[in-house]
Amino acid sequence: MTAPTTTEPDTAEAPATGDAGAATGARRFGTLAVVAAVVVGLLLGYAGGLLTPKLTRPGDASAEAGFARDMTTHHAQAVEMGLIAFQQGTDAEVVSIGGDIATGQQGEIGTMQTWLRSWGLDPTGSQPRMAWMPDGAASMKNGLMPGMATPEQMAKLRDTPRGREKDVLFLEMMIQHHLGGVHMIDGILDVSDDPEVVRVAQTMKNTQQTDLTNLTAARDRLTKG
Repeated sequence: MTAPTTTEPDTAEAPATGDAGAATGARRFGTLAVVAAVVVGLLLGYAGGLLTPKLTRPGDASAEAGFARDMTTHHAQAVEMGLIAFQQGTDAEVVSIGGDIATGQQGEIGTMQTWLRSWGLDPTGSQPRMAWMPDGAASMKNGLMPGMATPEQMAKLRDTPRGREKDVLFLEMMIQHHLGGVHMIDGILDVSDDPEVVRVAQTMKNTQQTDLTNLTAARDRLTKG
């Protein structure tokens, strides 16, 4: 009786590029997912803004309009920074924080832009940046709103090679960005009596304060660990 033929297992190593390709594919899929989430967040923000009561409409020079315009610009930079961290970060927590900030603040941009449309106002106004805040002019530095990164700082964040240095740079820049954002949010909370604006602004503040706790903890872990 002939013994059954036994097939020896193939012990040859798989090409080293397999794992790298899978990791690249996973990152690409993750990037597309976050970009899609950013778009969805923007659409949801628009939808949420449409629910804003229209019994009263802030005017073109109102604090509410100034806040919506200025915070949109402020948020747009945070979205860019968050996407850089998500796409190019190496620390898992940095990647997660970056994605969350990008999607969350894009949704808030949608809400604020919908406010302006519902109030019959243009996305940009005739008032200078931060004119809606009593100390607005004093809080501007080099033409930038509180906490915003300079063009040189943004270029450095984009160009720094992937690694711990880039992760820490993002964390430090976003901490300053959020501190400036909270200052602006406090400004609108001090002067606005629009229920929807106050509600959304308070939610923004709560979210950014939580972010600040996480950003600071991550920075300390990466710089002191």
